[in-house]
Amino acid sequence: MARASVKENKNIYHLTRESLDLTREKAGELLEGMSPERIEKIENERIIPHPEDILIMAKGYKAPHLCNHYCSRQCPIGQEYVPEIKTSELSQIVLEMLAHLNSMNSEKDRLVEITYNGRIDSHEMDDFIRIQQKLEHISLTVEALQLWSEKMLATGAIDKEEYERRRNMQKEN
Repeated sequence: MARASVKENKNIYHLTRESLDLTREKAGELLEGMSPERIEKIENERIIPHPEDILIMAKGYKAPHLCNHYCSRQCPIGQEYVPEIKTSELSQIVLEMLAHLNSMNSEKDRLVEITYNGRIDSHEMDDFIRIQQKLEHISLTVEALQLWSEKMLATGAIDKEEYERRRNMQKEN
């Protein structure tokens, strides 16, 4: 039986593999194209993973959150433009979404007042920034819901074929 790692500061890739009770050798078999040695170097931060490595791990480990982690923390472009999405349970995501949407009900008229003329005056700036921040929170919650859906599809908790069929039907309408 393989020994469990005693390393204290394990990165997300190491933790994800261990949560699946996979040795690096077994992970190498699961992650086509990745050797146990490459996995070890990524986990011990001796090399920076390539985006392709992360895609392989996310798919093989059924852990789509690895892509968001990589983009928001390791990719130079993503660090600038991709927010880190915190994973949570569906009920928490839905409650957050409803709270943010409800708070926007009172703000939408103010947003129209601020933006109707195509510019934002100095006396409107604080309100505009506050509304923009609320919209950013909604965007993050939408991304959290998307990430949750991707995980459920990857793990089979949601029937992928049925999901895709119904999604395509809705696109057509």
